[in-house]
Amino acid sequence: MEISHSSGSTEAIVLIKAAPQVGMKHGETVCCAGLDLHGNWLRLYPVSFRQLEAGQKFGRWDRIRFRWRLPNDDQRPESRRVDQQSLEIIGEIKKSERAPFLDRAIVRGLAAEREKGRSLALLEPEIIEFVVQKKPDDELRADQSRFEQMRAQQDMFTKAQTPYKPCPYLFKYRYRTADGERFGTCQDWEIEATFFKWSSQYGETRALDDMRRRFGDEFPKKGLLFAMGTHSRYPDQWLINGLIRLDRSDQRELL
Repeated sequence: MEISHSSGSTEAIVLIKAAPQVGMKHGETVCCAGLDLHGNWLRLYPVSFRQLEAGQKFGRWDRIRFRWRLPNDDQRPESRRVDQQSLEIIGEIKKSERAPFLDRAIVRGLAAEREKGRSLALLEPEIIEFVVQKKPDDELRADQSRFEQMRAQQDMFTKAQTPYKPCPYLFKYRYRTADGERFGTCQDWEIEATFFKWSSQYGETRALDDMRRRFGDEFPKKGLLFAMGTHSRYPDQWLINGLIRLDRSDQRELL
């Protein structure tokens, strides 16, 4: 990748696919990010993921190719504006190659990354606690209202899509890094999808109990990485954008 240019095309391995958000400028979008083939972080935005063609809907570990340009309204060095029409999945990184590919990107603190001007990082934290919090009713209604307003503004040229249902819970981690203790919300789409899937199968109470066991006990014991990103307007605020499970009991196989 030639980062001196203001536009181009490149390939990346997808690591982050955050839950959908609604904004006035781009409508419903998903913040995605990954590492290019040289180990450089790239933030891909805005991606209207649910508007993509079926063959373009990538997942974690997919190798994708796309055209990009540097954004005018985002100064974070890893950020790229993506031409959605150009997105194509060209492969998937093998399980046996995942740990070696990520090893060089893993860090244990965020202060040094910030000092280097970086806004994405793959963090190996010490996890203290997994917390499930019910969203206040007014916050949940506001989330739902934003998505409904966005759908109402769609014109005849916009592909119809199944209404997105905001998650009624926040899933948070208290964790320790080389810089100290932190507490933040996990924005990974997978954790919300797990809640909805398990709730539909056997009810909300059991789903939450199983999530506490899975995300709060099982994954941290085996090994869990946080894919971290800073907020565009608050560069010192790090967010948990993605969870990457690292099973150290099986020669560091990444799942």
